[in-house]
Amino acid sequence: MTGAQHHLTGTLHVALPPAEAFVLFTPRGEIAWAPGWEPRFALPTDDDTAPGTAFETGAHGEHTIWVVLQRDPGRSISYARVTPGSRAGVVRVSLRPGGDGGSDVTVTYELTALTPEAAAELDRFADGYAAYLREWEQLIGALSR
Repeated sequence: MTGAQHHLTGTLHVALPPAEAFVLFTPRGEIAWAPGWEPRFALPTDDDTAPGTAFETGAHGEHTIWVVLQRDPGRSISYARVTPGSRAGVVRVSLRPGGDGGSDVTVTYELTALTPEAAAELDRFADGYAAYLREWEQLIGALSR
C-alpha cells in the first residue's frame, strides 16, 4: 500500500535466544542499541512491558507517544504509537528460535499518515524499511562484540 497507509513487515536475526533477545525490544532495553532512544515514562514503572504502560520518545527529532498493547515475554510485544501531526499505528515484534540458537525477529509496522506531508514521509520510510531493519540487526549485533 502507498500513501496514507502502510503495512510493513521484515525479519532480522539476533544472536541471542528469544528469552534473552526479548529485552532488546522493550522500552528500556532499546536504549542499549538504538541511538537517541530515551523513553520517558508517564508514571513510574518497574515493568516497562506491562500492557497499558505509556511512554514518550524524541528519537529522530520527533515526539512520539507509545502505549504497550500486549506482551508475551520471550515471544512478542506490541505497541500503539502516535507521532502527533504525522502518523499513528501499531508496532509488533515477534521472536522465534533461529537455527543457530539465536532469534529470528519479525517487526511489523502498521502506520497511517495523518497529513499529506506525512504520507510522503511514510512512503520514504516504507521504501527504506528493509535497510532500516538491517541497521537494527547491525546495531544489536555490535552489542556482543
